[in-house]
Amino acid sequence: MNFYLILFIIIALASWGVSALLNYRFKQYSKVYLPLTGHEVAEKMLRDNGIYDVKVISTPGKLTDHYDPRNKTVNLSEGVYDSNSVAAAAVAAHECGHALQHAYAYAPLNMRSALVPVVSFASKWVTWILLGGILLLERFPQLLLAGIILYALTTLFAFITLPVEINASTRAVAWLQQAGITDYQTTPMASTALRTAAYTYVVAALSSLGTLVYYIMILVGRRD
Repeated sequence: MNFYLILFIIIALASWGVSALLNYRFKQYSKVYLPLTGHEVAEKMLRDNGIYDVKVISTPGKLTDHYDPRNKTVNLSEGVYDSNSVAAAAVAAHECGHALQHAYAYAPLNMRSALVPVVSFASKWVTWILLGGILLLERFPQLLLAGIILYALTTLFAFITLPVEINASTRAVAWLQQAGITDYQTTPMASTALRTAAYTYVVAALSSLGTLVYYIMILVGRRD
């Protein structure tokens, strides 16, 4: 088990490092200003891509930015909605990237959306099922197997999320440059900010995979 302990420590350090780097990048690029605010960037990107049935609204909190396909809204946090920084423009364009994916039926997004109800159920119960499975491993190993299957679904969701997020960022950076919102100096900043944000999803996916392998080894180890 020492190998897995080392693996989890590495993942935990990577997660901390990425989080610290993300905060540093966004703080750095929040001091570089552009002509348009976050919500103006979002509205222009939607219009430029022929999307008129998606609303851009402000949502309370920090890092609460998201696109909601259920009511077709781009939700921008207070620090992004009214800010005219490079960081705000990057985040706003990224969330609009998800709106474009939805409008154009981007396959990975459709797959992720289809998994949401299952993953919501799995996330609610998987911890208890896995715990019960470990405690009852000798008498009822099927319970741990059920927990592993549920956890595997959350791991699959994490990996499907990667191309969804990367594609949204690619769309965002390309449009920002094409529309003239960013230039040769600020486009790399927007790209770096979004790439750093994507690292958080990579670390989360690898962490989920490592945990899944750990539970599988517990089940397999019982049979040896």
